[in-house]
Amino acid sequence: MTTRTLLICGAIAGPLFLLVVLLQDYTRPGFDPRIHALSLLSLGRWGWIQILNFVVTGALDVLYARGIWNRLDGRLGAFAAGCIGVHGLALIVVGVFPTDPSGGFPPGSVAPPGPSWHGFVHGLGALFVFLPLAAALVLFARWFAPRRARGWAAYTAASAVVMVGLFFGGVSSPLRLARLLRLATIVGWMAPAMCAIRLASDITTVFTQPPFDGRPGRPD
Repeated sequence: MTTRTLLICGAIAGPLFLLVVLLQDYTRPGFDPRIHALSLLSLGRWGWIQILNFVVTGALDVLYARGIWNRLDGRLGAFAAGCIGVHGLALIVVGVFPTDPSGGFPPGSVAPPGPSWHGFVHGLGALFVFLPLAAALVLFARWFAPRRARGWAAYTAASAVVMVGLFFGGVSSPLRLARLLRLATIVGWMAPAMCAIRLASDITTVFTQPPFDGRPGRPD
């Protein structure tokens, strides 16, 4: 694959994941996105759709990481690629190891008194889904800032902060878990996709111009 194609994989990953989740929100019997975490979509007769959604999105993000590795030079680029790669691999893990029934979903199921081994792996995997992604967004912000792309730097940094805040807010509040984690997913998944679009559509400008030295000039 060319580097541009690899970056386009990153542009597709987040929106595709969210679209598949949205379609299931209104087609899965008994599922209520206001009270059911999206991971529960991996359960039941049609759970394979969400499992496949996790795995395909993770694979696309791993390819995206390779595209970042090809184009972002230096240690910052290597770390950003590594963080996106870990994020993608963690998505595959949480897809392969589904969570446990909760809140009456799937219909007719009973929540176990404690997490199963695969539910534990799924929950632990969520940390490696969100935290490396936040780190990657911070690294993107550091990359954009000296290249006269301050709007992109602010957007990626703010997305990282908001995503982490929503993630830990949801974990600490069972009553708001589903809604906050869903918002964290929307914010977090869209930011790297937007960066991928930016990088894939304007590779020459982003990667060949020198860092901004403070002199007047036309911004991107």
